[in-house]
Amino acid sequence: MTLDDLRAFVAVCEAGNLSAVARDLGCTQSAVSQRVKRLEREAGIGLLERRARGVAPTQAGRILHRAAADGLGGLDLALRTLADMREGDGGTVRVTTGATTVRHFMSDAVVDFRARHPQVHLEFQTESSSRRCFGAVADGTSELAWITIGPPVRGIEQHPVIDLPWVLAVRADDPLAARERIEPDELAGIRHIRLPENSTSRMRLDGHLNRRETGAVPPPSTTSVADWDTALLLAELGVGHAVVPELPGRRAAATPALRLVPIPSLPALATGWAVRQWEALSPAAVEFAETVKGRLCGDGRTARGVRRG
Repeated sequence: MTLDDLRAFVAVCEAGNLSAVARDLGCTQSAVSQRVKRLEREAGIGLLERRARGVAPTQAGRILHRAAADGLGGLDLALRTLADMREGDGGTVRVTTGATTVRHFMSDAVVDFRARHPQVHLEFQTESSSRRCFGAVADGTSELAWITIGPPVRGIEQHPVIDLPWVLAVRADDPLAARERIEPDELAGIRHIRLPENSTSRMRLDGHLNRRETGAVPPPSTTSVADWDTALLLAELGVGHAVVPELPGRRAAATPALRLVPIPSLPALATGWAVRQWEALSPAAVEFAETVKGRLCGDGRTARGVRRG
């Protein structure tokens, strides 16, 4: 059993097709099949079964696939880190984020980090959900991912950094704009702009509202968005009302037509870092993560929400 055998097997499980993997690896289908057969001889049990269209892992194959994918992702990340150390160029920090994360959470930290470590490469990859961010960390594509903290995920450490209070975003001339606060029970009557489908923030919000004794859940919405910034923009345009987290670094002067009304009774939304193992991060990745945390903690407006990871 070799690492190349395991890599080929993982690729076959994910592609469901031997010939496709052979093309990707630049070898023959027979060579890929031989690698899988070698694993089967070593394990003493069948790992793949043929289907009408391609192949699929057996129950034993699914067990090996899960373990191999986890191990290879960490190994590939470690090998890249060792290569950075060997070449002595300062290394590369790979970060997976949401579409607007850098602007709201990391802009000041990026400037600070770049000034201190001009030789370190920063690579940012955008994903549309925490689930996809977890996947990037799990497969070794990124060392760090900025996520909305959610339920435990196997093989992933979640390190909360900052809590975001919920607010109701409304147009400045809306009757609700003059309110100093609003209660969750009052949200049933708003023209609701829905947060991203299957996002952790939406699941958290829906869970908070559905658990309330009054059952004050907003009515079905005709407007939905893919990110928080779009929700804020639509609220500013008067399309509807958006219940969103209050984002750090947002400047009210930049959006004079928008008002954010606090909803203090809703539990804040925790955000922070997802990693495979904090102890296994490269020094540059730890430095970047701590720089982001330090800049967020240094913002007096949000410091009360900071959680120590």
